[in-house]
Amino acid sequence: MREYRTEELAEAAGIPVRTLRFYRERKLLPPPRREGRIAWYDDHHLARLRTIAALLERGHTLGGIAELTAAFENGRDVGQLGELLGIGWSEETPVRLTPEALADYFEGEVTPENLAASLDLGYLATDGDEIVHVSRRLLDVSSALVREGVPLSAVLETGRRVREHADEMAALFTELISTHLTEEALPRLRPLAKSVVEAELTMAMDRLLASGAPSGAQPGAQPGAPSGAQDPSS
Repeated sequence: MREYRTEELAEAAGIPVRTLRFYRERKLLPPPRREGRIAWYDDHHLARLRTIAALLERGHTLGGIAELTAAFENGRDVGQLGELLGIGWSEETPVRLTPEALADYFEGEVTPENLAASLDLGYLATDGDEIVHVSRRLLDVSSALVREGVPLSAVLETGRRVREHADEMAALFTELISTHLTEEALPRLRPLAKSVVEAELTMAMDRLLASGAPSGAQPGAQPGAPSGAQDPSS
């Protein structure tokens, strides 16, 4: 495991040294190893800093991240982490894993690049030797795709693109409810949005399969026709 001086760790994490020291003062990082007057950090500290950056990007406050850190250090039940990760009334169940268990899920695909991408997406949170995946369903689906032969990097990139569309759909449904009802109705009517998305996705895949369109083709395009080609009958 690599070790870093303070300046080296800050550079690897892409943050100023003063920010690193601020996180230490707020107890967002575990203490470094001391060798005389030199503080030595390791890859666990770097992973924690990347987790903090990912959570800040998702809108969490430093106070909320500190609470999450305390939950890990106090051994809080993983079922309570959903609220701390900002998924409140979500149906998703976080999963706590050892690094070895995570490696078993993805059969050699747990590379530093894939770990960084997972942290950026907010799929993983880390604390020393402990890893939490925020969704049992996403964990199971992504590992199943990897077992079928899909590279984990491709799964994560697709997840990033799906996230963008999911955010747009969530915004549409939220606008619909808040415009015609009240925001208090959103949790109660949330299952309706889920049903619409599942039905539309199922029908879209049916249309794609029926058209015989290759992967990446736009729905409604003629099989075998190049992208942007006009229908001769038009």
